[in-house]
Amino acid sequence: MALTLDRWPHEVAPRGIRLAPCPPYDMLTRLGDKWTILVLALLSVTSGNRLRFSEIKYGVNGISQRMLTLTLRHLERDGLIIRHYYPEVPPRVEYELGPIGKSMETPLREFAGWIGANWPAIEQARKAYDERADTA
Repeated sequence: MALTLDRWPHEVAPRGIRLAPCPPYDMLTRLGDKWTILVLALLSVTSGNRLRFSEIKYGVNGISQRMLTLTLRHLERDGLIIRHYYPEVPPRVEYELGPIGKSMETPLREFAGWIGANWPAIEQARKAYDERADTA
């Protein structure tokens, strides 16, 4: 029987609850990749929420040109950013947080705050786990 529990489609089977792939799952996959959150965070802290490609590449340490291109395309397709093309010589392209992207600012801030508040405990748990794994 398919149900929705706190917006998570799932079914209750004899062996337990089983989550079903769904549109939120697709978005979680996108937000969980290595670069998406960093690009959104950079645009959210930039005046006007708008940057050129080279500025984003500089601001997201370690991202390759190919990965940035793919990340920006995905974000534009999902409606989180808006691509502005200016037919100048040379052409100029800027990327701006769209309304959906701007609506991510508060959850991103809260998530970063959660990480900051819990980081010492996470590091401690990792250290304890690694020590146990080393002695096993």
